[in-house]
Amino acid sequence: MRGSALEYKKDDYITTDIIDMGSSGEGIGKVENFTFFIKDTVIGDRVEAKVMKVKKNYAYARLMKLVTPSPMRATPRCAYHRQCGGCQIQALDYGAQLKFKENKIKNNLTRIGGFSSELIDRIMEPVIGMENPYNYRNKAQFPIGTDKSGKPVAGFYAGRTHVIVPNTDCALGVAENKEILEIILGYMEEFKVSAYDEASGSGLLRHVLIRKGFATGELMVCLVINGDKLPKADILADRLAKVEGMTSICVSINKENTNVIMGKECRTIWGRDTISDVICGISFSISPLSFFQVNPVQTQKLYGLALEYAGLTGMETVWDLYCGIGTISLCMAKRAAKVYGIEIVGQAIADARENARRNGITNAEFFVGGAEEVLPRLYEAEKLRADVVCVDPPRKGCDEACLETIVKMAPERVVYVSCDSATLARDLRYLCGRGYELMRARGCDMFPQTGHVETVCLLSKFNVEHHYRSEINNG
Repeated sequence: MRGSALEYKKDDYITTDIIDMGSSGEGIGKVENFTFFIKDTVIGDRVEAKVMKVKKNYAYARLMKLVTPSPMRATPRCAYHRQCGGCQIQALDYGAQLKFKENKIKNNLTRIGGFSSELIDRIMEPVIGMENPYNYRNKAQFPIGTDKSGKPVAGFYAGRTHVIVPNTDCALGVAENKEILEIILGYMEEFKVSAYDEASGSGLLRHVLIRKGFATGELMVCLVINGDKLPKADILADRLAKVEGMTSICVSINKENTNVIMGKECRTIWGRDTISDVICGISFSISPLSFFQVNPVQTQKLYGLALEYAGLTGMETVWDLYCGIGTISLCMAKRAAKVYGIEIVGQAIADARENARRNGITNAEFFVGGAEEVLPRLYEAEKLRADVVCVDPPRKGCDEACLETIVKMAPERVVYVSCDSATLARDLRYLCGRGYELMRARGCDMFPQTGHVETVCLLSKFNVEHHYRSEINNG
């Protein structure tokens, strides 16, 4: 039975050409029409691989030998790119990375959204890339563990595991990460501070969170501990305070047996409770738990694109759903008559209100709750209208109750910012089946070296006359 799962078993070796890449950046090869997914390969490679797991219609294999490298292959900057689960496509030339992400968006819009490829080719603009696609992350969370000799280590989890790959100098992070982590690991060795062990639930130091304000240079270090107190905290704080830009040092208490990194309680042990950064001319206060886009260089471009699509003249009422700490809301408030923001996380709304106050923005109002609950309630009870609705939901996309209310509110424009083009396509299909037309779409590469991409889309209320003219003009 050629070209079927029956021909292959675990530990078999295959040789294949990589002809495509999956949504997470893994290479795709075929042997006699049977599909293999092979991590760390790129389109154009010819490889030898070892079969790891066989399914009915496809299999997973591990790269063993690069027989002929692809012309699109690049030399990864990080020596750990294959072990670490963070950078799935670092071996792919950056220009090819952008094309891969553009195709990923297009494929989801056509396959899941049901839009014609002709339409998507016409409205889709090239992905916005970075001049320097490294050292862009303003936030990093390093798990703490021990090596085989019992020495404390910091790094990142290997793909699909909780095995720590020791690395204090991530190619995507800021330069200060290495200095900070080396101070903390030295302190742990000197004072015999134990690393947390997931299996037993024992040990003290679980994670180190480092944040940096790119515009301000301010640094925050938060140590997540499995206990109530950090020994010799004053000595550690004194050493960390000498790092240029250090502004806030705190501990987060997390004694739960959980994969959630941060605990519910944070205590500042040195400096301020927050750091600040500036996006689109607006100053934001950032706490250890704040959601803030991790790539400030691209965030400027992403929000600039959202503002362009919104087409604000100063007269509009805007609703910003899933608003977080008010980043998009406050950017739009500068160009709108009134902005309403909705976010389910209470602390984020408190941050949004404080960010409005510190920037002197008085035309923004924020509500706590799920967008799918708060928006219908306010619409039904108070008949609040909208000229523009902006949504920036989590990876799962918008709840249908939220989409239904948007349709009832009938804004002239909907700006959809998405971190998952698959759920974006699903939601666009809903809106475009109920009176809206997809006008523009563009990706923004917020996460170079990974398979992730942000997308911004503009939808307008369907205009029969405009649509008819467009169809005539496009033959």
